[in-house]
Amino acid sequence: MAEQTEIVRRVDTLFAFADRLEARLAQAQTAVARLTPSLLAKAFRGELVPQDPADEPAAELLKRLAASRTATTAKTRKPRQGQPA
Repeated sequence: MAEQTEIVRRVDTLFAFADRLEARLAQAQTAVARLTPSLLAKAFRGELVPQDPADEPAAELLKRLAASRTATTAKTRKPRQGQPA
């Protein structure tokens, strides 16, 4: 009988532990649900890192990347078979 009582006590302890874990999980999920939109909003406003005035403007970077991609594509593009180059 003492063994059964000990087993019941341990099972109750484990159930209580599982309940606490479920509560913490629910709290963490709620925090993540609130954090994600906030983090995205800050990212789009440029508030995640300090701004460096020496940084290249995004428009210039995009132009440079497009030009680089065009140049690379022009060099590597092969004519289709049966068509003049």
